[in-house]
Amino acid sequence: MENNTVYDCAIAGGGLSGLCLAIQLADKGWRVVLFEKNTYPMHKVCGEYISMESYGFLESLGLPLREWDLPLITELGVSAESGFMLEAPLALGGFGISRYTLDDALYRLALAKGVTVITACKVQNTLPLPGTQLVSIETSKGLFTAKIVCGSYGKYTPAFARTQDRKETDRGRNYIGVKYHIKTDLARHRIELHNFKDGYCGVSKVDRDWYCLCYLSSAENLRRHGNDLAALEDQVLCKNPHLKRYFQDAEFVNRQPLSISNIQFREKQSYNGHLFLLGDAAGTISPLCGNGMSMGMRASQLLASHIQSYLQGKLTHQALVNGYRQAWREAFHRRIQTGYYLQGLFGKKIATHVALKTLHLLPGLTQKIISMTHGQPF
Repeated sequence: MENNTVYDCAIAGGGLSGLCLAIQLADKGWRVVLFEKNTYPMHKVCGEYISMESYGFLESLGLPLREWDLPLITELGVSAESGFMLEAPLALGGFGISRYTLDDALYRLALAKGVTVITACKVQNTLPLPGTQLVSIETSKGLFTAKIVCGSYGKYTPAFARTQDRKETDRGRNYIGVKYHIKTDLARHRIELHNFKDGYCGVSKVDRDWYCLCYLSSAENLRRHGNDLAALEDQVLCKNPHLKRYFQDAEFVNRQPLSISNIQFREKQSYNGHLFLLGDAAGTISPLCGNGMSMGMRASQLLASHIQSYLQGKLTHQALVNGYRQAWREAFHRRIQTGYYLQGLFGKKIATHVALKTLHLLPGLTQKIISMTHGQPF
């Protein structure tokens, strides 16, 4: 099938950043097509705590967050494997909502605003058309053409987006991510982060009567336990008494978790050949950056503004590339580096215990670190 419409923007990937970008451009009257390889609604491996920095932004798109009675999270607890718990207020705070609910709501909003959303559709290749400023998009559901193509495809770079000089190779430690929804008695205004050997686990309230329990572990941890998640949880995670209580006492909505593997944390790039990248596609975002979901949404706002100026003829294509690249780096580079530093510290039995004990005595420093991992409302 060949589509004869020339879209102003095509977006490969319908997660938070891709959907938010599509909605903003559609609000300005631009023709947008978005390709998503799965179908909505869907679960994703994700901590499902969203910093309040993006609350107003989501409302501005048209989501009635105040009507949904979502938990507002204002308190943090961080434990070492020993069981010691650091307590701290969250000055900005966050709110909880499952990706199952949020992504589906944004998908329906995008449709209502005129975005062409094509689900169960894989982008196979993108090729600049010679002699034009257009790009051809080859998909499993036909050919499409657009002036701008954006990639919000997540942590894994698809074949069509790889370049010869930036091949996806094993350049760092590999992690796995695992998520459950559970029912437990944790206060709805509280998020907890529990350390274990070579990993950590977050627990917080989301919508319905669910809590999200999501953990990150080194891939070596899993291999050492015969690639058996149950054995990993029993023999490693449950050495932390707080996690042991959750795994023994909580009601699991589904005992079969959602999991992903081969996660690496490193910056990539905001522009690749002819693709503008955002969210995890521009660099896998450590959970300890504060909130990768808010960062992805903020990137969509930055990119939408630059694309708007380009489509209006106010920017050249090179100015669009340079402007977005600079805006992305100014907004996120320091925050990502802070997250990578904390990533290296967490999951180490003695170092984590000592760090949390020290921060307990220095609440001002604790708040400084928290502020470095949270952005300002946008």
